[in-house]
Amino acid sequence: MDTLSYKTVSVNVNTAQKRWVVIDAEGLVLGRLASQVAKMIMGKHKPDFTPHADSGDFVIVVNADKIHLTGKKWTDKVYVRHTGYPGGQRFETPREIVNKKSATILIEKAVRGMLPKNRLGRKLFHHLFVYVGPSHPHEAQQPESITLQIK
Repeated sequence: MDTLSYKTVSVNVNTAQKRWVVIDAEGLVLGRLASQVAKMIMGKHKPDFTPHADSGDFVIVVNADKIHLTGKKWTDKVYVRHTGYPGGQRFETPREIVNKKSATILIEKAVRGMLPKNRLGRKLFHHLFVYVGPSHPHEAQQPESITLQIK
């Protein structure tokens, strides 16, 4: 038996097969969408997944304003942040975030929390593009549209 025929091949930046995908977020639940998007950005859906390398895809999420949150999360879920000053703890609900800023922030926060907390995770976060409407400026990359099978 030839022992050289059984090699573990690790993917690196040069050998990774990256692609661009578009996901329509209309009617999808935020957490379930975010977990699938994070999995695609990390490359865990590919057979040649390498944990320490950037082998994932570029993901474009459109219709971010049409996501759903189950239960009473629009009013009861609280995002906490701190300004860095004494007494600077701030609280916001998803409804307040959407009204003040944009619905894209909700998806970005959810996906960022599911990525690794290191240099690779910060780099992978830049492979996510979220847009409020149905259009996006990435037509030159010829992204393929994907429908997620979320239960």
